[in-house]
Amino acid sequence: MEAYLDNSATTMAYPEVGELVYKVMCRDYGNPSSMHRKGVDAEHYVKGAKESLAKLMKVNAKEIFFTSGGTESDNLALIGCARANRRAGNHLITTSIEHPAILNTMRYLEEEEGFRVTYLPVDCCGRVKLDALKEALCPETILVSIMYVNNEVGTVQPVEEAASIVKDYNPSILFHSDAVQGFGKYRIYPKRQKIDLLSVSGHKIHGPKGTGFLYIGEKVKIRPILFGGGQQRDIRSGTENVPGIAGLGLAAELAYKDFDIKTALMRELKEYFISEIGQMENTVIHGVADEGSAPHIISLGVAGVRSEVLLHTLEDKGIYVSSGSACASNHPAVSGVLKGIGAAREYLDATIRISMSEFTTKEEIDYLLETLYKCVPMLRRYTRH
Repeated sequence: MEAYLDNSATTMAYPEVGELVYKVMCRDYGNPSSMHRKGVDAEHYVKGAKESLAKLMKVNAKEIFFTSGGTESDNLALIGCARANRRAGNHLITTSIEHPAILNTMRYLEEEEGFRVTYLPVDCCGRVKLDALKEALCPETILVSIMYVNNEVGTVQPVEEAASIVKDYNPSILFHSDAVQGFGKYRIYPKRQKIDLLSVSGHKIHGPKGTGFLYIGEKVKIRPILFGGGQQRDIRSGTENVPGIAGLGLAAELAYKDFDIKTALMRELKEYFISEIGQMENTVIHGVADEGSAPHIISLGVAGVRSEVLLHTLEDKGIYVSSGSACASNHPAVSGVLKGIGAAREYLDATIRISMSEFTTKEEIDYLLETLYKCVPMLRRYTRH
C-alpha cells in the first residue's frame, strides 16, 4: 500500500486540470499578446482564470496578477511595495515563523537595501503575539506581512485581527499575507479582511507547478521586480504561462467545490490520527489540534527518533511525509518554527509533518498509524543515548 501524506509540499493535480493544461499546450497554444485568433483564444484562458479567482475571493479581476508561484508572489509583494513606498518610511514587520520566501526576502531588504525589519514572536501554539505587533508599529512602518497558515505546524494566524490593528494605527500601512497553505482550505475575502496583498501557489491546491498569483488591491502602490514587455499592466512582465494559468483557475474552482465536505473530512481524519497517536509514549503534536489549526497539517514530534530516519523508514513502507518544510529541504537545519514555539529540545530534530488532501483516506491514516506503532519502538532501541 502507498500513502502520500506530503500534500503541503505538493499535491497531485486534478485529472481535469491535467487534461486542460495538455489541451492549452498542444492545441490552444497561442501567445496571449498576439493579435490573431490564436492569441485571442489564449487571452480568453487568462481572462477566464482571473475572473474565476476574483469571484472566489470577491475581488476585481484586474487585481489578480499571475506569477510562477508563491515564492515569486511573496518577493513581488515585499520588494515591490517596500521600494514603492520608501518615501513614507523604511520599517517592515513580519513574524519569526514565516516561510523562507518571506524571511529570506526580508533579510535581503534589511541587509542589501537598508530597511529595518521587526520579526514578531509567537506563542507556544505558533500564533503571532498581537501585543508585540501593536508595540512594533511606528510612524516609519510601511508594510506588515503575516502568513495565513503556518506551513510546518498548521497554526492559523489571527490575520483579520492583525490587519485591523494595523489599519487602526495607520490605514496607509500595507498588509500582506502569504496564503499558500490557507487558500483552498479557508474562504478568504481580502477586502473584507483588510488584506492588501495575498500570495497563492497553484501546486498546493491540485494545480500545476510553476503557477501562482498575487492579489494586489487596486489602491496599492507597488513597483515591478521583473522588467520586459509590460504584460499584466507592467506589474509582471513576461509571456503569460497560459496552460498553467488555465490549470490554476480550474484547480481553484474545483478546490472550493463541496468545500465544507472536503475540509470536514480532513478535519475528521486529523482528529482521528491525533487521538490514536496519543497512545504512543513520548510523542507530541506541535501547535494546536483544534479549530485554530488548519485541517490538513499535523506536526508530530517523536522523541528518540531523528526525523530524517523516521521519514526514510516510512518511505520504505510506501508512506510519504516531510521532515518540515519541503521548500527548505536542500538546506537541512533545525526548524526555526519549532524553535519559535519553544518546542522541547528532544523534538527539534525529531519531528515529521503529515499533510493531507481531499483525496486522503482513513485507510491511509490507519496504515500510517500501524506502521508508526511497529517501527518507532524498534528505531528507539537503536538510538544512541
